Formats: sequence, structure tokens, C-alpha cells
Amino acid sequence: MKEKGHILWIDDEIDLLKPHILFLEQKGYKVSVATNGYDAIEFLKEKGKDVDLILLDEIMPGKGGLQTLTEIKELLPGIPVVMVTKNEEESLMEEAIGHKISDYLTKPVNPSQILMVCKKFIEAKKITSEKLTLEYLQGFRAIENALMTELDYQDWIEIYLRLIKWDIELDSHPELGLKESLFEQKRRCNVEFGKFIEKNYPEWIESENRPVLSTDIVQRYIIPEIEDGKNVIFFVIDCMRLDQWFMIEKELHDFFMIERDYYYSILPTATPYSRNAIFSGLFPIEIEKRFPELWEGNNDEEKSRNKYEREFLEDLLQRNRVRLKSKVKYFKIIDPDFGIGVEQNITTYAQGQLTAIVLNFVDMLAHSRGDSTVIRELSFDESAYRAVTNTWFVHSSFYRMLKTLSKTKNVVIFVTTDHGSIRALRGSKVFADREAATNLRYKYGRNLKCDEKEAIFIEKPETYKLPKRGVAINYIIAKEDYYFVYPTDYHHYLNLYKDTFQHGGVSLEEMIIPIVKLIPKI
Repeated sequence: MKEKGHILWIDDEIDLLKPHILFLEQKGYKVSVATNGYDAIEFLKEKGKDVDLILLDEIMPGKGGLQTLTEIKELLPGIPVVMVTKNEEESLMEEAIGHKISDYLTKPVNPSQILMVCKKFIEAKKITSEKLTLEYLQGFRAIENALMTELDYQDWIEIYLRLIKWDIELDSHPELGLKESLFEQKRRCNVEFGKFIEKNYPEWIESENRPVLSTDIVQRYIIPEIEDGKNVIFFVIDCMRLDQWFMIEKELHDFFMIERDYYYSILPTATPYSRNAIFSGLFPIEIEKRFPELWEGNNDEEKSRNKYEREFLEDLLQRNRVRLKSKVKYFKIIDPDFGIGVEQNITTYAQGQLTAIVLNFVDMLAHSRGDSTVIRELSFDESAYRAVTNTWFVHSSFYRMLKTLSKTKNVVIFVTTDHGSIRALRGSKVFADREAATNLRYKYGRNLKCDEKEAIFIEKPETYKLPKRGVAINYIIAKEDYYFVYPTDYHHYLNLYKDTFQHGGVSLEEMIIPIVKLIPKI
């Protein structure tokens, strides 16, 4: 039988434990023994690197169990130690936990208890990996079968949730070698998703029988809470993907009851379109009619296109005949110092009926990854990108605001985003005149040409409810993980933007996004 692991059992009455030791050896474990703390430490100094688990008695003559434990942790800090003792006093349990004990068993122990501990600390990863591989293969086949059927917008949400689940699960199991398979399946899904959006999106924006879109968020989620007498804090995290939200959400379960829903970003999945749609409740062409000056020129930078969000929100409330006792409060957090200022006053803002707060860090992270070698190294793949997001969140003023709000009565918090992002991995050659927009995942202008398999070509902007901008223009929106590159100096820009996080196009990562309600546990 192949040896499953090496156990060191330290007990001054080791002879009484021989039946247990024989049982473990029959199960495939190697068991070494020591009758006191002194011999155990000497053994570990010599052969500690070969030991996978230590079972430690608490009451022994000479060097006691807790003292031995302290020395073991100094010598081998990562090794799991399970205390096995007759002493059931709570104070001893607490002291053992304080010494970073891995588990605690009370004598007399039966063989199944010991076996379970050994499996938990020695074989858990192997058992989990085998089960995960089996579940992944079953899930993989289920998605492949689903792709051969006619899917609706809810089906696509479910598929994307499964893909994210596997992506996050496999982060902890790189040894399985399943990431490449998952990557290829996500790419196939995005091929079919692009076809689905191209076929259905023009009908969605003209119909009530559609998924929730960016334009529906305030009316569907925010206004009903205000009318119910609640004070609402509405956070919009620019450019946050659903998988990034999952990294944030796991930090919040101790503070909030969490209700998560999903919706589709409008196209293009870019801040001037999707975030303005959230705050205005209008499609871009409708915004153009009410605020024509917004779409003048061909610069879609956020500072020029998203400077009226407070006004849009106030206009939306007025159109819906929502009368607030106090003015809407609106903040856009771009730098940490300003975030700290908002944080310090968050309990005061929570007394108002509606406060909207836009956070730009995740968007800045996505864009700076292409410019900074340090940021690119920190977020070199999807897994690292999620990890950096989590690190930001737990040290952010946003997290501290949420913890403060979790102790505040009569407040409901909503968190959402305007769109996600995708790793741009394949260049798509585009031809356009000099006046065309410079965005990498969507463009508007005259005489636009590209490979029709790699983008949606929109001849008439009104069919997608996009602004006409006063001139005869077309739009192209990239599918899958393509990004647009002009023929001039093609290879330079192809390499410059490859493997950067971009948005504006059609993909699961950019379009399917969360809207989350947080209810304080008080």
C-alpha cells in the first residue's frame, strides 16, 4: 500500500495507544512515536521535514504539551498539531487555540476520530482535488450541452455564474491543470454569447420582455426603498466584474444579510454610456435628446461625459415623482484622501434619503495595468487580478464605510457597477477616418471597417439607441476578447495593448454584472 503520510504521536502512555497506531498503519499511514516532549523535539529537528501531522498529549511529565507545542511551532510553524488530552477544561482549550493548535480531541478517542483528523490534515487537498476534478468535468459537459440549445438571458447568467465558480475554485488547485480547459470553454461561451447579444439586444431595448438593463436599476431597486421610508446609500464601483464582486462579498457576511441579483450592462459597456444610463434611467440616444451638449465632439473620456451624474439622478427622481425631504448627495471617489473624507461623514450621509457614491479604484486598476509593469506583475492573470481587488477592498475607505453602515439603523445599501472588463488578447484590424473614436473595444465614426466576425457593426445608431452625434456615423463594438488596432504601426499597438483589461465590448465579463442589496445585521 502506498504510504499516505507520516504522523508523529507524542504521548507518555503511548503503549496504551498501540491499537490506534496499528489501525492507522493498516490505513496506510506511517506512525512514529515519542513518549515525552524532549524526545519529540529532537526527532523533529532531525526528521521534521518528513512529518505531515503531529498528535500531541497535553499532560506529560517534564515538558508539558503546551510548552512542547510552543517549541514545535518555533521549529516547524506550518505543521498541523492536534492536541489529544483527557482535560476538558474550557480554559485549556482556549489556551491551546491561542497557541495555534490545529484541532482538539478529548480522550478516550475512537479510531474513526483519529482517522478523520488524519484525512483532514493530510489527505484533504488530494480528496478535494479528486472531487473537484469530477465535478468540473460534469459541469464542463453540462455547459457544452447547453451551448447546443437555444439559450435565453437567464440561461446565460447561470452559465456565467458556473464559469466564475470554477475559475475561483481552481485558483486554489493549480496542480489540477484545468485552467487552460476552462479558459477555452469561456472563450467558446463568449463566441456564442456574442451571437446571442447581436440577435437579441436590439429587441430588448424596444421591449419590456427583457432582462434588467442599466437603465432600470434606480427605478427597480432604489426608488422602491425610498418610497418605503428607507434611507439608501448607493455605491457604484466603476468597471467591477462579477468575479471581483465575489472576492469583496466574502468579507461582508459577518456584517450584512446579502441579496444578490444580476443585470445586463447596455452597449457599449463603457462608463459614458452604461453609468450615465444608470443615473439617468435613459438610453444614450434619449440622453442626447435631453442633454445634446453631452455628446458633442468625439472624446468619450469620463471627465467629459460623466460630469452630470447628480443632475441625471435628480432628473430621474423628478420624472418618477419621487420627492425627497433633503437633496441628493453625490460623491465620486478618485483619490484615497477624498475617500477618507467621505468615510468620516458616512453616518451623517446615512441620515439623508439618498446618497450616491461612485468609486473609481477598480477602473483605475484596470487601466493602469497596461501602463505600469508593477501593476501588471501584481495582476498578471485573472486570479491575481481578483486577489489585488480583494487586497484593495479590505484596506479601503469603502470597506470601512460599509462596516460603519452595518451598525446604522434604517439604512439600506446597494452596490453595483456600470460594466465589467475582459482581458484583451486578440487584435482586430480596423479601418476608419481620422475623426473616429480611439476606444479599443468600441468605435464610432464614418467609413468604419473591420472583420464582421470580430465585432458588431451598427450602421444606424438608433437601432441600438446610441447617440447620432449630429452626423452620419456608424458604431462597431468588439466581441469576445478582441481589441481594435489601426493598420498604421499595427504590430506596435497590437503588442502594446495585448493582455490588458479593457471594456466597451460584448462579453460575459463586461455585460453580466451584479446589483447587491446589503441589509445590516442589527
